[in-house]
Amino acid sequence: MSTSGPDALQQRCQKIVTSPVLSPEQKRHFLALEAENNLPYPGLTAAARAALDAGFICDMFEGHAPYKPRYVLPDYAKFLANGSQWLELEGAKDLDDALSLLTILYHHVPSVTSMPVYLGQLDAILHPYVKILTQEAIDIRIKRFWRYLDRTLPDAFMHANIGPHDTPITRAILRADAELKQVAPNLTFIYDPDITPDDLLLEVAKNICACSKPHISNGPENDKIFTKGGYGVVSCYNSLPLAGGGSTLVRLNLKAIAEQSASVDDFFHRTLPHYCQLQTEIINARCDFLYEQSGFFENSFLVKEGLIAPERFVPMFGMYGLAEAVNALCEKDAITGRYGQDAQANALGYRISEALAAFVESTPVKHGWKQRAMLHAQSGISSDSGTTPGARLPYGEEPDPINHLLTVAPHHSYYHSGISDILTLDETIKRNPQAVVQLCLGAFKAGLREFTANVAGNDLVRVTGYMVRLSDLEKYREAGSRTNTTWLGEEAARNTRILERQPRVISHEQQMRFS
Repeated sequence: MSTSGPDALQQRCQKIVTSPVLSPEQKRHFLALEAENNLPYPGLTAAARAALDAGFICDMFEGHAPYKPRYVLPDYAKFLANGSQWLELEGAKDLDDALSLLTILYHHVPSVTSMPVYLGQLDAILHPYVKILTQEAIDIRIKRFWRYLDRTLPDAFMHANIGPHDTPITRAILRADAELKQVAPNLTFIYDPDITPDDLLLEVAKNICACSKPHISNGPENDKIFTKGGYGVVSCYNSLPLAGGGSTLVRLNLKAIAEQSASVDDFFHRTLPHYCQLQTEIINARCDFLYEQSGFFENSFLVKEGLIAPERFVPMFGMYGLAEAVNALCEKDAITGRYGQDAQANALGYRISEALAAFVESTPVKHGWKQRAMLHAQSGISSDSGTTPGARLPYGEEPDPINHLLTVAPHHSYYHSGISDILTLDETIKRNPQAVVQLCLGAFKAGLREFTANVAGNDLVRVTGYMVRLSDLEKYREAGSRTNTTWLGEEAARNTRILERQPRVISHEQQMRFS
């Protein structure tokens, strides 16, 4: 059956509207994507078009006509203080006002998912409005707010940040998240050793044991890139400028590029630079359409009211399949090691990350933050098959947690717009959350920027970066799901071996070696 032309478009649309597992709202979203992808793609050279078509480069299926940025990070503190003329809202006076205003604005924040992927540094922006409320009164309001978010914006890419300070809101969010165990919102705790008290970090570790959330972000490392408080962690693990965001994300398939290379030298001197240049061309073409044809930055009230600024958006220069690329290149040069299991193979992986970072740093883009893109270790999509996300170790080949973290940590300094690794810990960790604290702090000392763990036995687990309930995956094929991202998790479970991660026990001896 042809995949192009009016008949094929009608058939795809008919399949959507008659789907037994999609809600009306989900059908509307997929129909809109079909309409957008029936438009012409931004102009590309024949070489760039061929690289996309052959799978050497992937545009993340963002759509043929980028009429909104991929990720938007409004200045919510400014909004709460000033209100919005366009929305006819006054600034907040108390916590009830603030929560109500946020729930209104969230419905007007676009993204690649059509739902907000950034909810703000919630404890920081809400703390000024707590005033005389007791902790119990705060907890009631936050739990109600948390449930509202999951039920009205049911998308696991929606992401909130808390920390590094200890506030009544911080504690209330942790309590609500551990109790409700919702897929949405995703959550990152930003840790700063000079600010975060030990008992708060332990509470974060207890939450990870209970519901595999939150991520823990290495605040000082991100501060070096964005300035203190000048960023947000959004969607899965994407670190981006506050009051801006990510304009587009295009990624290199390093496995495919390595397989086309004759040798390690050929990879570094011919094929990798070639596809890096083509990816830059695609990024520029997509950003040209967004900035110069879509009208978004001229017409959005978010820009007019100073909640976002065009110059604070950055294209994300992504990559994936590093593990497979290293293994393929080792075979071509008769190196016996494998990525994650051999020092020589690991060193080749670090060299690839360094080369990508050098290219991005030295290559201007037309519409970028400080005239540059930002390097991103993309954490995989549900249709990936035969590749490992970003710079992660292949599923099922993970060593003990300490060696796992020490192997991947050297990559983290290169990927300024985000990199991630997921440890799967044996459920015995629930009896010793302090071990999670020690593991996280040791990893940060080794250079890790984002610490993330799944705990075996939990229904709520992390896929590439977003959350799903295992019980929802089992029911999806027959009954569908009210959560927009369940189908992605179900597809990822079939295609990407995500459920083959090996749960690891943290022994006392390992902890001593890592501390």
